[in-house]
Amino acid sequence: MGKTLFEKIWEAHVVQVVPDGPTQLYIDRLYAHEVTSPQAFDTLRDKGIKAFRPNHVVAMPDHNTPSDQQEVINDPVGRKQVETLAKNCEEFGIKHFAMGTKDNGIIHVVGPEKALSLPGMTIVCGDSHTSTHGAVGALAMGIGTSEVAEVLASQCILQGKPKSMRINIEGELQKGVTAKDIALYIMAQMTTSGATGYVVEYAGSTIRNLSMEGRLTLSNLSIEMGSRAGIIAPDETTFNYLKGREYAPKGADWDKAVAYWKTLKTDDDAVFDKEVSYRAEDIKPRITYGTNPGAGIAIDETVPTFDGLSEAEKTQLKAQLDYMQFEPGQKLEGTPVDYCFLGACTNGRIEDFRAFASVVKGKKKSANVVAWLVPGSWLVRQQIIDEGIDKILEEAGFELRLPSCSSCLAMNPDKVPAGKLSISTSNRNFVGRQGPGARTVLASPLVVAASAITGVITDPRKI
Repeated sequence: MGKTLFEKIWEAHVVQVVPDGPTQLYIDRLYAHEVTSPQAFDTLRDKGIKAFRPNHVVAMPDHNTPSDQQEVINDPVGRKQVETLAKNCEEFGIKHFAMGTKDNGIIHVVGPEKALSLPGMTIVCGDSHTSTHGAVGALAMGIGTSEVAEVLASQCILQGKPKSMRINIEGELQKGVTAKDIALYIMAQMTTSGATGYVVEYAGSTIRNLSMEGRLTLSNLSIEMGSRAGIIAPDETTFNYLKGREYAPKGADWDKAVAYWKTLKTDDDAVFDKEVSYRAEDIKPRITYGTNPGAGIAIDETVPTFDGLSEAEKTQLKAQLDYMQFEPGQKLEGTPVDYCFLGACTNGRIEDFRAFASVVKGKKKSANVVAWLVPGSWLVRQQIIDEGIDKILEEAGFELRLPSCSSCLAMNPDKVPAGKLSISTSNRNFVGRQGPGARTVLASPLVVAASAITGVITDPRKI
């Protein structure tokens, strides 16, 4: 029997299997940021242990980084976390991309764009959206703080082997439909727990036709279905994206690497534990109405009603709608928005800014909207400037901010005030995610751009 892509990478990294227990898995790359790493470094310090292979670890602050200026972090907790990360990296000999430097950015944007994330790797980070790196054909998983300490100390981790799932999407996407809409559609079909316990491989003609930025967006949101990781087989799109980047193999090493990467695909006779298929033509631009990423609808649909729901389902839907201040059966298109956010490790890449600019070019931002446009890295910001996108944004009334996780989560100054409605390209719309009492609608860069111009939730296909 053939093997899946996941099985090939997993088996290549097994150190040993504990009888009736987990697998000791070798880790090629550990990413660390300022929020989940301090206790892990303290564990090593308390035990008198050095980092086993520090050259396999890369760290950078992103969650607490301000997007308006980066001279100082005013919040004492955030400032201490960022300063502690720098001190820990210096003490343990770990590569550190400091705030404000050209190498800095959101860790899940910087890793792929610098080719620190490569096909066939095992990658971990103390952050759930580590699944992003699966887009290059890596097995990438979020881990807990104690597990970060495990990897720092041994370059290995103890893991139970997940099950495998393949999600096939065939066909051509409609105009105005993006990878973000694909992810929101899948979550609505499968729910936010539909892939729990699985590593999901995305396959089919629709996936093969996605750009690397689109694949990174889709893989980023894998965790929102409950999956352990999302992965896409590397192909010419992957190789073209990685070639020539800072940490990519060079010369003969590149040729050797690509030869190996071409073997990283699921065998024709491999069997998955579960397979699901969808049609691209069924997917429209999407928005969320509730307080989890799976609570979503096509932008021209209405909020679900209580009809046919169990009492438990009615209670859950009512709680979500009460918080969001929406009504059953309400059409959300045309609803006024207060904040628009473009960015995050989901949609903070150059393609996302190109898409946003394509909608707002020659138009003006609504005076009623506060807009935060935040690149995912300093490299992305420079690309925006080099391509003249910053001028398009400026002429339309938008400000290009500095790289940061920004309004994805309420850990830096970019917080949405209580009661205000934000339409956001980020990955989570949980209660209070963008600020205490803030209400969040998740959408693609195209939908956010259209809404920023009109001041209401807007289908980008209409403008």
